[in-house]
Amino acid sequence: MKGIQGISRLSTRLYAAQAARKVDLSGALKFQPQDVQMTRLPSGLVIASLENFSPASKIGVFIKAGCRYETPDNQGVTHLLRLASNLTTKGASAFKICRGIEAVGGSLSVTSSRENMIYTVDCLRDDIDTVMEYLINVTTAPEFRRWEVTELVPRVKMDKALAAQSTQMGVVEGLHYAAYKNTLGNSLYCPDYMVGNIHSEHLHQFVQENFTSARMALVGLGVDHTVLKQVGEQFLNIRSGAGTAGAAAQYRGGEIRLAGAGSMVHSAVVSQSAAAGTSEALAFSVLQQLLGAGPRVKRGSGTSNKLIQGVARATVDPFDVSAFNASYSDSGLFGIYTISQAAAAGEVIKAALAEVKAIAEGGVTAADLSRAKVQLKGQFLMSLETSEGVLEEMGSQALASRSYCTPEEISKSIDNVSLADIANAAKKFVSGKKTMASGGNLIKTPFLDEI
Repeated sequence: MKGIQGISRLSTRLYAAQAARKVDLSGALKFQPQDVQMTRLPSGLVIASLENFSPASKIGVFIKAGCRYETPDNQGVTHLLRLASNLTTKGASAFKICRGIEAVGGSLSVTSSRENMIYTVDCLRDDIDTVMEYLINVTTAPEFRRWEVTELVPRVKMDKALAAQSTQMGVVEGLHYAAYKNTLGNSLYCPDYMVGNIHSEHLHQFVQENFTSARMALVGLGVDHTVLKQVGEQFLNIRSGAGTAGAAAQYRGGEIRLAGAGSMVHSAVVSQSAAAGTSEALAFSVLQQLLGAGPRVKRGSGTSNKLIQGVARATVDPFDVSAFNASYSDSGLFGIYTISQAAAAGEVIKAALAEVKAIAEGGVTAADLSRAKVQLKGQFLMSLETSEGVLEEMGSQALASRSYCTPEEISKSIDNVSLADIANAAKKFVSGKKTMASGGNLIKTPFLDEI
């Protein structure tokens, strides 16, 4: 297979062209507001774009290829894929990719979650043809030369070492491992026993099985939809098929304890919630805001945070208490996350759980619900003020539902959440099978069966 070349023949210099078409007799520029456009090709590839007439463009390839799709034989392969984004492809060497993108002032980045991998390029509009060629090469024509893959091992170890320094990261990773029997229990990082044991063959096989048209979305911000569609039709239809379906997530519940030094304890207690995109998941999101999703004022006391209020009434002030909420395509986790002094860990955890139980029993007012809705809408809408936020929202929706809900529609859905919905969500947490993960000085931290 040859690398992707010749993309520069596409006409992408549309900023000046649009400007010329919008010049009226007075010479003023009139850029008409645009809506998100979405097209689904026969191959299953989704094309989504928003033309905002910006001189800078952002383009991403979203792929259903997160760590949940790893198998016992290739655990950690997505970690290496993140690091391998600038390696030699069939159309360009590693040096050419790096030099070519830097020469036009662009950037190439790769991020991944438990469900998706996202390859993103940023550039000036006039240089779309250059960076797009590298983006297509990286996602469809990697070579994974053995010696280049071997050279990634020190970077894998460094990533793991940096992650190990964060107690919160360890607790969240351990929480997923304890909560699920499969899929979502896989770590974002390569496990120790697989470091140095992921080879080019593993990478090739994973890409072959998961980087297919039906599992991809090509998303653009500041680019014409016609051009993006042409790129998708010509260059992202080379590997058809639905790819590996992947198993459904199986929630089991359980406990993991990560003992360490220091005086602080991080603890998370959760139960299964709801899949992303459902009305029930939206109720859990509002409940998270009602309980408290972190400080909103720098160095503030969190006076509107019900968890903080409840814990402060029952015991000493905690270092931090907030609601934990994570939704995936077929499951979700909801609960509490506490950070406290080791001696007070048990009291803080039990007081926070009591506050959720009080809401399940109806201890929430219409004013509380209204505030939580406003906070959720504000958080969501403010996330769309950045190009990164807009691109991520478009790509996530394109992969999950093959459609796009406008911010107005989502805001309306938030307004429709009722007090009964909040109480039912809290009841589901209270009665659900629990999962607990704790890290730090655990001498005074209770076990799951003690709370």
